[in-house]
This record gives sequence, structure tokens and C-alpha cells, in this order.
Amino acid sequence: MAGEITKIIIGLKRRPGMSVEEFRDYYENVHTKVAGKYSQPGMCHYARRYLDPMPHLDTKEIHEPEFDVITELWYDDPKAAEGLIWMVSKGKLPADVFEDELNLFDRPRTRYFMTTECVTDLGR
Repeated sequence: MAGEITKIIIGLKRRPGMSVEEFRDYYENVHTKVAGKYSQPGMCHYARRYLDPMPHLDTKEIHEPEFDVITELWYDDPKAAEGLIWMVSKGKLPADVFEDELNLFDRPRTRYFMTTECVTDLGR
């Protein structure tokens, strides 16, 4: 991918009462198909990064993470990324996507971020 990429990062928590396994299975096998129908021109990458908590370095306790998955949407067109943010902020998600999100996510805990990426060259 040449040129600048705009990334939207979304922190998502599974709905109460849903196991981690049920969440991951539903997201991968149902929700990606529902949401994928609306892939925008300018979107070039859609990834889900599931979080597996690890023991705290000092206390060794394992805490429930704030999010169960970090979803990444990459755009080679910044206007398309802005369009998604506008659509979400105005409550304009397609009805079937919104309804399906109710089956999967604890929507009040959803967080959207635009990112600035800095990469360190490790000399490899």
C-alpha cells in the first residue's frame, strides 16, 4: 500500500452474558458478513484483534479487559474515514448492522479512535 493510510480503531466489548468464545465466533461468522456488505470505497483493510488478558507484572492478577476486540478499519481515502465517523456520530448505521450489533456488543462501551502511527525501524 503506497501513500498515507488513515486508521480508525474501535474498542468493542461483548454484550453481558456472552462468553468470549461465543463473542469471537459470532463476530467472525455472522457480524463480519452483515457489516461487510457495506464496505466503503476507500476502505482497504478490516481486521479484528482479539485481546487475551495476561497476568499483571506485579500482582500476577488477570483482569477483565475494557475491550474484547480492537477492530481496525484502514482507509486510503481520508474522506471515506471521515464519512464513517459522520455516519456513526449521526446514528446512520444501516438498520441491519445496528440490529446485529445489539446481538454482539455492549454498545455504550464502544470507543472510536483515529490514529497517528509512528513506526520504529528496527534495522532488520
